[in-house]
Amino acid sequence: MSFHDVRLPARLAFGSTGGVERRTEIVTLGSGYERRSTPWAEGRRRYLIGANLRSLDDMAALTGFFEARRGRLFGFRFRDFADSKSCAPGAVVGAGDQALGTGDGVRTRFDLVKRYGEGADAVVRRVRKPVAGTVQVAVAGAVLNASGFTVDVEAGAVTLAVAPLIGAVVTARFEFDVPVRFDADRIEVTLESFDAGRMAAVPLIEVRV
Repeated sequence: MSFHDVRLPARLAFGSTGGVERRTEIVTLGSGYERRSTPWAEGRRRYLIGANLRSLDDMAALTGFFEARRGRLFGFRFRDFADSKSCAPGAVVGAGDQALGTGDGVRTRFDLVKRYGEGADAVVRRVRKPVAGTVQVAVAGAVLNASGFTVDVEAGAVTLAVAPLIGAVVTARFEFDVPVRFDADRIEVTLESFDAGRMAAVPLIEVRV
């Protein structure tokens, strides 16, 4: 897989902008009504970084990170400070934050997910890059100890040592990164003084892994 399991240093992401995009296909009928559909089950995140960097050392560090990823060739982890936890940004994570599924007495592996919205209209997002050491799992409200589950930080899933009983709800808390890649094969830096400069915004785009 063309992915390096490293995170972009946080100091290089300060001042970043970004958010989620959707793809909606709209056909306007002769009657004036619209027919709307989407080929995407999940949204896709895009970011711009680097525009606020002024230190030549920081710009060199971002250039070095870019080179190590070979531009757009390899993906990497990116911490989206506006959405990096199983709960709201200002809240404290708890083992009941996100429901992963319901036990059937056999199943032991559950994907990490985060829900946006409420009820039947909620969107379920797969969390594919959890942060090691931040995942906690509960079954029917009882928090499991560390020996009760393992975490696949490469795929974003937990495997329980014992299959939950039928009807037992499995929940979890976690922090996570977004798998992204550079969306350009070029970085531009302007030298403004002997020890300061300006960098053009560098685009990132979420990748499916």
